[in-house]
Amino acid sequence: MKAAPLFAVYGASGCGRSVMPLARSQLQRQGVLPTRLVFVDDRPEADALNGQRVQRYEEFLETSASTRHAVLAIADSAVRERLADRCRASGVQPWTLMANNAMVMDEVTLGEGAILSPFITLGSNVRIGRHFHANLYSYVEHDCVIGDFVTFAPGVKCNGNVVVEDHAYVGTGAVIKQGTPGQPLVIGRGAVIGMGAVVTRHVPAGTTVAGNPARPLARG
Repeated sequence: MKAAPLFAVYGASGCGRSVMPLARSQLQRQGVLPTRLVFVDDRPEADALNGQRVQRYEEFLETSASTRHAVLAIADSAVRERLADRCRASGVQPWTLMANNAMVMDEVTLGEGAILSPFITLGSNVRIGRHFHANLYSYVEHDCVIGDFVTFAPGVKCNGNVVVEDHAYVGTGAVIKQGTPGQPLVIGRGAVIGMGAVVTRHVPAGTTVAGNPARPLARG
C-alpha cells in the first residue's frame, strides 16, 4: 500500500504553535488524517505538542510518505531562507497555508510557502514572493509588490502602490502610506518597521524606523 503524503509545520516555538491549528484545519478540509501532520524541530523538547507529534528533521525524512510538504513557521527570515534551501535539497515541497476566511481578490500572485493567517486581505493586482508571513488582521492593498521572506506582524496596514523588498519585517500595527502608480513607496531589503510606526516615505535597505511619522532610529 502506497504511503500517504506527510505534512509538517517546521518550527515548534510560538510561531509554529500559532500556525498548527491553521494547518490542521486546512488538511481536515482536504480529508487528510491528522496523523499525517507533525511538527518538525531541530531541537525538540517533547515528543508531542498541542496534540501533534514532534519530529527532528531527519526523522521527518525517514517517515514513510509518498511526498513531504513543510511550511516554515520561523519568524527570523534569514533562518527561514536557510531552511527553505534545506527542504528543497531534501525534496521537501513548500506548503502554503491560508485561513478559510482570508480574502484574496483579483489577479493576486502568491509565492510558494506563504502563511496567510485569519482575517488577512490581499487586494487586487498584488504580487507576493516566496515564504511570506502575514499575521492576523494584516492587509496588502492593490498594486503592491512584496518580496521573498517578508514578514508582516499582526495588524499591518500596507496601502496601495507599495514595494516591500526581500527580508523586510513590518511590526505590529504599522501603517504604510500609499504610493502612486509609477512611483511606489519602497521599503528596502532587510528594513525593519517598528511596532505602530506610520511610514510616509521610502525606507532604505537595512534601516530600522519607528514612530509617527517613522524615522530612522539613532544608533547607540
